[in-house]
Amino acid sequence: MSLDTTLFSRTNQKVVEVLPLNSLIICPGHLSFTFCFEEDTMRQDKPSRTAYKVALNVVTLGAKPGMDRVFPPGTVQATEKLLVASGAAEARTVRWSRSQRMVAVYKAFDWMLPGQFEAFAHRKAFCERQVRDGIGAGATQILVLGAGYDTMGWRLAPEFPGVKFFEIDHPATARLKAKGIDAMGQRDNLHLLAEDLGKRKLADVLKTDESWDQSARTVIVAEGLVMYLPPEAVRDLFSQCAVIAGLGSRIAFTYIPTGADGQPDAGRWTGLMLWLQKVVGEPWTWSIRPEELGLFLEESGWTNALALVGTTRKHGVEFFAVGTKRTMRLSENGYFSQSLRQAHPAWRDLKSSMYSCG
Repeated sequence: MSLDTTLFSRTNQKVVEVLPLNSLIICPGHLSFTFCFEEDTMRQDKPSRTAYKVALNVVTLGAKPGMDRVFPPGTVQATEKLLVASGAAEARTVRWSRSQRMVAVYKAFDWMLPGQFEAFAHRKAFCERQVRDGIGAGATQILVLGAGYDTMGWRLAPEFPGVKFFEIDHPATARLKAKGIDAMGQRDNLHLLAEDLGKRKLADVLKTDESWDQSARTVIVAEGLVMYLPPEAVRDLFSQCAVIAGLGSRIAFTYIPTGADGQPDAGRWTGLMLWLQKVVGEPWTWSIRPEELGLFLEESGWTNALALVGTTRKHGVEFFAVGTKRTMRLSENGYFSQSLRQAHPAWRDLKSSMYSCG
């Protein structure tokens, strides 16, 4: 997830750079230089402009020399194709985004969040590696939360025909993406779910989908998402994910660490970054200290799997993390303990016929 930002306006078929005072925004996982006239707030009837900008960032970063060795193969090309096929962006906008001039613009602002521009490619690579490793370990379902114009499911579905790929996003964005996928070539094992998770719980959405198997080993991806959610929503999301995934599942996610002052830590310019995020209506509301992540995951039904992450260093402003689903046995009366159910409200939805969730 990121803030929607746009670098151009169209005037008489030309690309014109505009620079309002409130336009500089830098988001986790990518740099966004926003030259726009309105705040990026999610409008119920319009596709997410945030997702649009994230996709353009992929295109720009793909034009930087050496990034082809970081991005998963085909990521940049598929993103360009999806943007045009869906109608989210015009071909000339995509061409401009992959120009060396745009690369230079991004690099010029790297001093604010050192390494953040390239970190986006590493984040994409991390998520895809977790999906591939999870499939190799027996996962038969992949769930991408807030997928936007991410192309991983579309690219991997033909390679793994026995695996079901699910993506959930806001209806307006999901419908536009579906249009692009139809034009590019539908995948029989790719399911695009149009749901507003602010109105319906994830567990409720998937329980009504006949294709979803909550006992199956699953890989869940939450890329650049949790920092934008309130603390209670993050805990609830992880608890629900534990409910809807089977034994041996994993959740791969990225997060911003908490600094000494209790605020999300973006480095030297933290104060400016927090202010900018708040001004545009997308504040960072959740962060956690790396040493506290294990307990958080344990209380949400997961185990911190440091060995699966592959790196302990920070990429830009984010750390990468993986949780594996814990095995929790029922008590003698067939229910989870009262303390466990209080800690994990989502467990209340489990049926008494289940003997473990793990």
